[in-house]
Amino acid sequence: MGPYVGLSGQQSIVVSDDDSALTTGSGDVPTLATPRVVALAEAAAIAALDGHLEEGQTSVGTQVSLRHRAPSPVGRRVEAIAALTEVDGHTLRFTVTVRDGDRTVAEGLIERVIVDRDWFLKRA
Repeated sequence: MGPYVGLSGQQSIVVSDDDSALTTGSGDVPTLATPRVVALAEAAAIAALDGHLEEGQTSVGTQVSLRHRAPSPVGRRVEAIAALTEVDGHTLRFTVTVRDGDRTVAEGLIERVIVDRDWFLKRA
């Protein structure tokens, strides 16, 4: 069965030094870097699609709008949850929430498009 509204996926990490703004070059504090928050949110959206794409298909990111609202220190577990809220042909839109325990540290929207993997790679 193809993707449908209501699918959800999650992904979590324990923030390490490699995930920090210091290491990624996105800042000078030892907290979870915004680029890692985006990657975690994308991974949750991809997880939501697991088993719902046809053979030979994949999805590629086309748009991310994310508000990183609070810091997460090294050692903290952070979880992203992506919910598929719209299917428009091959275009998929997700709402994403990233939590650090009981608080929301980021939230936003992700858009991905379903493509034929071989066709996409030939165009790269």
